[in-house]
Formats: sequence, structure tokens, C-alpha cells
Amino acid sequence: MQSLREIAARFTARAPAVDYWTLRLVDEEHERLAVRQGVAEPSALSLSSGAMLTLVAGGGLGYAATSDLSPGGLATAAGRALESARLHARLGLFDGHLYPRSSARVEYQTPVTSPWRGLSLADKLGLLAAACAALEIDERIVDSAAWLGYRRVDQLLVTADGGELAQRFEYLSPGLVAVANQGSQTQTRQGGGADWAGQGGLERLALVGFREDARRVAEEAIALLDAPECPTGTMDLVLTPSQMVLQIHESIGHPLELDRILGDERNYAGTSFVTPEMFGRYQYGSPLLNVTFDPGVPGELASYAADDEGTPAERAYLIRDGILERPLGGRLSQARSGLPGVANARACAWDRPPIDRMANINLEPGTGSISDLIAQVERGVLMDTNRSWSIDDSRNKFQFGCELGRLIVDGELRGLVRNPGYRGISAEFWRGLAAVGGPPSAEVRGVLNCGKGEPNQSVYVGHSSPPCLFRGVAVFGGGE
Repeated sequence: MQSLREIAARFTARAPAVDYWTLRLVDEEHERLAVRQGVAEPSALSLSSGAMLTLVAGGGLGYAATSDLSPGGLATAAGRALESARLHARLGLFDGHLYPRSSARVEYQTPVTSPWRGLSLADKLGLLAAACAALEIDERIVDSAAWLGYRRVDQLLVTADGGELAQRFEYLSPGLVAVANQGSQTQTRQGGGADWAGQGGLERLALVGFREDARRVAEEAIALLDAPECPTGTMDLVLTPSQMVLQIHESIGHPLELDRILGDERNYAGTSFVTPEMFGRYQYGSPLLNVTFDPGVPGELASYAADDEGTPAERAYLIRDGILERPLGGRLSQARSGLPGVANARACAWDRPPIDRMANINLEPGTGSISDLIAQVERGVLMDTNRSWSIDDSRNKFQFGCELGRLIVDGELRGLVRNPGYRGISAEFWRGLAAVGGPPSAEVRGVLNCGKGEPNQSVYVGHSSPPCLFRGVAVFGGGE
């Protein structure tokens, strides 16, 4: 971080004479190790450093990115950003002076107990080899893999108003997968933290049960080979936290992104069924639905002190007691729309400007255990771990498939079913929310590949949720 501060100080001393500017410096590394069927895969190591300049001048807003962090390189980038600002002043859809100013001074650092480099490369590969071997419990396991991913991001944002926002993020993303085959039937199960990445160091391996989860993953993959197909019909549905992650992500997170509501994503990833008039009155779900933007959850993927526009981040309700309260929009989108928002203007890297993104979007717990939810079901299916998804351009009609299902009859689990899926319409689905598990049943998980924007940006997103019970859902099996 000290080297980034030195670069920022040199730029600040010669900053261009414009209405406002920000300089966001990013230095990151990403490493991935994997063992597949007992063989170490080629490792991957990437390093990246660069800067994004944002200028407001003459009513226009301009950006320019560069990997040349010398004074000359930054000056050249500033010249390009100024040209863009002048063009925007003539042709832009909004006044560049709406871009938010920041004088905030904040620091953030991911808490790490066991550093990534505290374990040698040989020991990491040994750990992966042992986990991979533990998956191979039967000749029907035809493929197996174990992996570890690590990412470190140092980011410094300085502004013309004296703001300085220094943040260091460290992420760990482990996982296991087993593929079972028998005749024409193939089934896959993931585990070991495969959908449970988070901020932190190697201490997260114990949290997600990385090594210990191998036998369960393999046994369930094999058991699914002989399981009957999921039944088809309208019935109750219990979703575990691993599936709730994607349900929240696709049918709450993306529809509430304010730039999408304003039409900025129309030509790329669609719009949203949500309109500005809905906020403050729209019944998005049942009274049990409470969803927050919460950047302060320890270990969650998108915890941070401030967003990339320089706005300090605070917890806020998006949906309270089922009523839609506020969108996911940073201060620029808030100024454009006149709606409230949150500090969620985020960029995926130094060569991208910040746009409205999901961050930590969490479904707040209710009461009871997953057993209590199951006990309320006369006929239904419990589904775990997403396998496939599809949702329309307005983030309304959806269809999801899961890796594993369990029949529920008269309040009891009765056995596995394979290829389970369900479909619905976002608001109708959430209005069918009948029970929400309590705090002990909630799990802090997330998504590593949330894509959006032109040019594309892929960011990490956190989602915490307990298991949930939904009534009257269209459920189907693999033959549908």
C-alpha cells in the first residue's frame, strides 16, 4: 500500500486543473491450484497493477485507465480522460457534475488468521491431493477434483477533495467435485466450499469443512445414480442456503440494481421488471421477506468500508417486511434518479469504471431450524446446490435446476430424487415465502462470477441466507 501512496502523492502534486478528479490505484494477485484425478493441474498466477482516472470538467465526465503508473503515464491518461469529459459535456445524457465528490478518509483490511503464504506450495498440493483421493471411494466415481483459489487486492482511491480510501482484500475459494457414472446416468456433486468462498486466509478451510466434506460429496454423487427422478407438480419447496444464494442473486439482486432500472443495461443484459414508482409501496414478497445490503459482515465476499466512488458503506434495508424500500444504486445513480440507494458503485479491476453492482445482499433470518421448516410440509421437495439457471431479460421469469433433491412427505424427509428443478415469477415466488430459518441455520456464502456491463465486469458478491420454505411452487424433474 505504501508504494500506491507514493504514486498517488506524485499525481496529486501535479493534478490537472479540473472541477473534480479521482485516482483509483489497484494492485492485485490471483493464484489457483488444483488436483484432478490425482494429478496436479497447471497452476495459475496472475499479477496486475494499474490506475483509473475520473475527471469532471465543463459539465462532462471522463474516464481513462493505464498500466503506466509513472508521472508521465498518469498525465497521458489524464489527457485522454479530459477529452472524454469534453465529449460527454456535448453528448452525455446527464450533467457530469452529478458525479459524487468524496473527502472521506477510511481504511479496511480483511482479517486473516492463517496467511496464504503460511503454507508451502508443496503442502498445498499435498492437501489437494489428499482431498481428491478422498473423493475416489468407488469405481463409479469417474472424475474428481479439488482446488484452492487465492486473491489479494490492494486498492487506494484518492480525490481532489482530500479523500483517501485504502482497502486491502484477501479471498479464499476452495472446492471439491465428484462425478459419478453408471450406464447412461451421470451425476455431479460439489462441496468443500465450492459455493462458499469468502474473505480470509487458509483458516476458511476448517470453516467450510474442506477435507472432511469429501466423503459426503462422493457418496451423494453415487446415491443420485439410483435415485428416482424428481416428481413434477405444484408443491412446497424448501431451499437450502446453497441454493438460496442464486435465488437471491438473480431475482432480488439484479432486478434492484438502479442502473439497470434506469436502462443502462438494456442492450447487454436486459432491464428489470422493477420501476422507480415501486419503491416504498411494492409488495415484493411475503411479510417474512427482509433483505439487507450489509457491507460489514465479517468474512463475506463483498464486505468493504467504502465503494469505488468514495462513499462510505453502511447497512441498509432493501426490502422490509416484504415491501420494497430502496434500490442498489450508488450516489451517481441516486442523483440521476432521485431515489435513495447504497454505497455499491464497484469496479472489477483498475481498467473499469465503477457501476452499480450487488455487494453483500443478505436475507435476514427468521426463527426455527431447517427441521422446523420441513415439519410444515405435507408434500414437497428440498433442493440443494444450484446446477443450472435461466432468467429472462427483465429478471422476472426464472427456472433453476439443482444437484440434489429430497422428497418431503407429511413433515419428514423420505429419500433422494435426482435432477430436481423449479420455476416461477420473481415477485409471485417471494410472496409464497412461508417460513425462514433462524440465525443458527444461516450461512454466509457468495458468487465469484457475477458479470455485468460493457465492457464486461465480473465481481465477487456475497449472499447470506438461512433455509427457506415456499408454498405452491412449480417443481419438475429431469424428464421435463
